Amino acid sequence: MLCFTLIVGVAQAQSVKKKKSSDSPRKSDNTLEPYYPKKDYQPSRKKSSKRKDEGPTYDSEQEYYARREQMEKTKRHNEKMMEKPQYSDPSYFGHKRPPKKRSARKMKFCKECGIRH
Repeated sequence: MLCFTLIVGVAQAQSVKKKKSSDSPRKSDNTLEPYYPKKDYQPSRKKSSKRKDEGPTYDSEQEYYARREQMEKTKRHNEKMMEKPQYSDPSYFGHKRPPKKRSARKMKFCKECGIRH
């Protein structure tokens, strides 16, 4: 009877220890908040409205064409910018204006292009 009581007592003590260890805060990989790990929140999604279920509308078509026109405009602008000597002439080395030509003893290291000139 005494042995049975001891075995049951040890089993109860072990189960209590396991519960206590799981309730205590555990260490996580986050070094800023080591004992309180962040919860993984997901963005909330709105339920789809009836308007989206109906399909594309005239306004959405117009918005699409407006976006296409804007993209074409920005592409034309970028092409025009690339024709400037700042981008097309290799002597500029990525500078807005060509760097000064200094004598060998007065040359300075350029932080922008990493060349002495």
